[in-house]
Amino acid sequence: MPWNLPNTLTWLRIAAIPLIVVLFYMPNSWADPAAGLLFVAAGITDSLDGYLARRLGQTSRLGAFLDPVADKLIVAVALVLLVSKDARALIVLTAAIIIGREITISALREWMAEIGQRRKVAV
Repeated sequence: MPWNLPNTLTWLRIAAIPLIVVLFYMPNSWADPAAGLLFVAAGITDSLDGYLARRLGQTSRLGAFLDPVADKLIVAVALVLLVSKDARALIVLTAAIIIGREITISALREWMAEIGQRRKVAV
């Protein structure tokens, strides 16, 4: 398993997920903004890891697999957290559509890989 800076950033993004959840449910006044800042920081590492992988010549199959998984995990968890605070129908429906889309795109990618197709699938 290749350990390099881009993959480390991706792993840190995944490790941030439980911290975001804990912060989100803490009763302190600073906890929600801290969870939001951690989410933004994770978003920045999402942009940075791919750039660094290409720039430093550290692309890897693990990184190519793990990066979209980390993206989907953090987005899905954030949406579930938001729905848990405000479960109005429009918010729940929007979250369900976004999470459903993420799962569908992942399934399409897996299916295309299985049949041997190499195409870019927009995310």
